[in-house]
Amino acid sequence: MLTEYFSSTFSPWVFTITLCILIVFKWTRKSKNLPPSPGISLPIIGHLYLLDAKNSRKKFKEWSQKLGPVFSLEMGKNIYIIVNNLELLKKVTVKQADTMAGRSTADLLSVNVPAKNKGIVFSSGPLWKEQRSTAMNILKYLGMGKNILAEKITQEVLMYAKELSKQNGAPFNISKLTTKSVSNIIHSVIYGFRYDYDDPRLKTLVDTIEYVVGLASTVNLINIIPSLIYLPFDFFGAKLMVEKRKEFHKNTERLVETIAKDFDPENIDNFIVAYIQEMKMKEQSGKPTYLSYESLARSVDDMFVAGTDTTATTIVWCLLYSIHHPDKQDIMYQEILEHVGTERVPNMMDKQNLKYVNAFIYETQRIASILPIITYECTADTSFETYTIPKGTQIATNLDLILRDKKIWGDPENFRPGRFIDVEGKLRTPEEFIPYSVGRRVCIGESLARMEMYLYMAILFQKFKILPEDANNMPSLEDTAGLTAPPLPYRLRAVPRLN
Repeated sequence: MLTEYFSSTFSPWVFTITLCILIVFKWTRKSKNLPPSPGISLPIIGHLYLLDAKNSRKKFKEWSQKLGPVFSLEMGKNIYIIVNNLELLKKVTVKQADTMAGRSTADLLSVNVPAKNKGIVFSSGPLWKEQRSTAMNILKYLGMGKNILAEKITQEVLMYAKELSKQNGAPFNISKLTTKSVSNIIHSVIYGFRYDYDDPRLKTLVDTIEYVVGLASTVNLINIIPSLIYLPFDFFGAKLMVEKRKEFHKNTERLVETIAKDFDPENIDNFIVAYIQEMKMKEQSGKPTYLSYESLARSVDDMFVAGTDTTATTIVWCLLYSIHHPDKQDIMYQEILEHVGTERVPNMMDKQNLKYVNAFIYETQRIASILPIITYECTADTSFETYTIPKGTQIATNLDLILRDKKIWGDPENFRPGRFIDVEGKLRTPEEFIPYSVGRRVCIGESLARMEMYLYMAILFQKFKILPEDANNMPSLEDTAGLTAPPLPYRLRAVPRLN
């Protein structure tokens, strides 16, 4: 009797129904006290079906207007808390940073790339704090924000301008050249040398960075539903992306090993040598430390990808907006003529006088918003406002909405550099202008990036007039989804000015 009962109860149909119930329970159960969400969370996919793959920015804006400054999404097995205003963002990244500003330990790259959760970008806790503070101190020592580094940047920009001149005003896509040039600056800081633009090693480096960054949004689907990576073939490019990152890391390890062999404590002229010096000093003093060759290689990878892509993407956006606003390009040129002239190139001492050039860069950063969302992880059960946030929740800070909020900027859809210049003609930076985020995890290369963008733009607009390929068919101002948000590919004409 009992045998017959269990046999009938655990028939294939009953087993299937039971399994479905368990799946539904697992994928729909959530904290009873989460922020509001935009709709019903479906089993397995959560709210994924509500997102617009082509324009998630628009959706997030709609939901914030409907649900308020903070709302929640379920994406696969992950809970996301979307933070949409500056006050709450500061709470996450400053006041509650110990529990709400960690990094995911379960995403694709963290799990599959060597030295996972080490370095700067993907680490958390004491290890992250030591890696970050060490990196900051080294960058300051190497001249970040000082003339010694500005001179290096200027020399690279002049080589970049020389390559532009070779085009003789013919239309071309400037993206690849820009990425090579910016990458060379990072390479010079980290390794102490640069590559020629036609060096195949530089091409490989740039191709890998562009590939990894470009696939980031597609690979996010794997982070939401990890089992997708086990599908046959490589539909999402995730497997190839992991292999690319592993190759990139191996190359970093080889370069670090080469420089370490020739380590000279009397010649601290690059990031790697300075890091090794700091590591050896702590080891010799007996102080506990998380500094290691493994973390060094991971930090170098992080600095390369983040430092190259964000700055190069911003420069490409600046040039695109200058094409669409030739009147503002003329204002910058006249400002440069008045305060610098044409006999020498602009330098950091000129920055205080080139207010409109700086305002143009700021406005590009604001409206392009190339890092629309930055995600952290809740490292312990905690409360946020009136909500209960479980450990492992992803905290997404919506910089995009802050940089494009009508209540803050008045006419955020308009490209208007003058909003950054006050009635006295001084450059102003509103508190809400946060392209580098805020708090403990604010970009460590912010000072370097600001120097780079100013020198690139000031020198380029002094030497060239940037024109569209076809004045009757202007390039799009739409962005493409990725780790950052670059513009759609376009071609421009860099016409040398006859000074």
